[in-house]
Amino acid sequence: MRIERSKEWWLGRARREGDAFIGAGLLAADPMPDDRAAPAVAAPEESRIAFGKFVNMMRRRRGYSIEQLADAARVDASELLIIEDDVHYVPGPRTVFQLAQLFEVPQPRLMQLAGLAAANDDSLREEAVRFAARSEAVHKLTREESAALEAFVAVLSKKGPLHPT
Repeated sequence: MRIERSKEWWLGRARREGDAFIGAGLLAADPMPDDRAAPAVAAPEESRIAFGKFVNMMRRRRGYSIEQLADAARVDASELLIIEDDVHYVPGPRTVFQLAQLFEVPQPRLMQLAGLAAANDDSLREEAVRFAARSEAVHKLTREESAALEAFVAVLSKKGPLHPT
């Protein structure tokens, strides 16, 4: 069986995808099926701020240096430095997957937080902003940061739909 699509169909798909991240395997997702309107996209910078803070706090909680975290997660130390310091940087999918495995949080939600997948959950974005606002860069986690981190890990780990139906 051979499925054929017209040039106009492919051009329409490309226009709807815009600058969206397109992946294969676990990352594959139809960014916008033909029969749906475009979803509102949350500002990815807000999520990436929270992602960088999350990585920083989880690293500090475990007592890791950047180099030790890189070894434990089997990722590049220079990328971890950038993740923690540059809100404009979008990490690679492999890096986010490795961090999700190490930190024991769901990979799809961490992908959303890192800006690699469309954030379809407004409550996740709101919690990410709240989490980032309550955390400060200090050498040791305060009780409040530890509580904020625990609450945010619970939100990341919450089971529920990641994509609207």
